Amino acid sequence: MYPEDRVLVAIMNNPHDWEVVQTEGWYRIPVKKAPEDTPNIDYLAFYFTAKFGSDKWAIHYYASIEGHELLTRAELFPHQPNHPRSGNWYYKLMLGPLRHKLPPIVSKKWKRITFILSTGDRFENALEISDLFQCESPLGRQYVTLKEG
Repeated sequence: MYPEDRVLVAIMNNPHDWEVVQTEGWYRIPVKKAPEDTPNIDYLAFYFTAKFGSDKWAIHYYASIEGHELLTRAELFPHQPNHPRSGNWYYKLMLGPLRHKLPPIVSKKWKRITFILSTGDRFENALEISDLFQCESPLGRQYVTLKEG
């Protein structure tokens, strides 16, 4: 990962979605809720919610983005043709191999997170979720570098 790589942290609140990531190698983001730069991200990281037990409120895994498609939910899940959101558009992000983030990036205080757009250097050096936000320092990405020393 390069310092300038774009990293999107996405919420993982559904064990079925995590199974799709692990077995099929893709993740979906509703276009209506997606950050503007979604088609241009380099890495996707997963923030686990309380449904993941002892792994909750932390980022344990991430993967490179190998490509993306724009599809309807019906195209993503053809076995659910009558789903209420079957006509909604989604980004289907194709993922490279899952990588384990060690140590994980934890949330010391519970935070409601949907997406965080960060950089490669922040992600690699972060110990706590707040380390990913650019607003932590007026110096921008230098915050992580200065914090390490």
